Amino acid sequence: MTTAREDGGVPSGEVTPDQHLGNFVRKYRMEQRLTLADVSARADISRGMLSKIENGQTSASLSTLTKVSRALGVTLSTMFSNYDVPVGGAQLVKAGQGIEVVRRGTKKGHTYHLLAYDKGPTPQFFEPFLITITDESEVFPRFEHSGIEFLYVIEGKIEYRHGQHTYLLEPGDSLTFQGETAHGPERLVEVPIRFLAIINYGN
Repeated sequence: MTTAREDGGVPSGEVTPDQHLGNFVRKYRMEQRLTLADVSARADISRGMLSKIENGQTSASLSTLTKVSRALGVTLSTMFSNYDVPVGGAQLVKAGQGIEVVRRGTKKGHTYHLLAYDKGPTPQFFEPFLITITDESEVFPRFEHSGIEFLYVIEGKIEYRHGQHTYLLEPGDSLTFQGETAHGPERLVEVPIRFLAIINYGN
């Protein structure tokens, strides 16, 4: 069985619950400047048993683990709080580094920056765009797509059409609608205009 490192770190490879517990007990004991004798005396267990626990060489009973946790001044849940926690991984796109894309019908003075993108085989169910419009004379086509779209205006003023309705959007305003209905900018009231557009395609 793989044992804990001298510094209390986690060995390479998969760590068993016993190894995780041993790493925790050893590291916490050393941080508190306690000896094996100190903790074993407080827990009323032998130094040999405590040494086996620290080295992941035994599956201690719940009663024994409770004694050790009390001797260290921590709870059982704290001893296992970081065990088997997903590694995680978020996608960071720094300011100004979104992928610039071109959508059907967009021309000069109109840019789309994609703020998240697919990194694997899983289908992309949503697309967040930062859209910037700087040319007052630009004429836009109507867009249609599946799913739901959410708009949030950051800067400027725009009249936005969805079906037969037109909405005046100003900074702080948002608009949510079904993408299957024809939609798009109707009139650029005050440029430059910047807004977030998040399309949720569902699953």
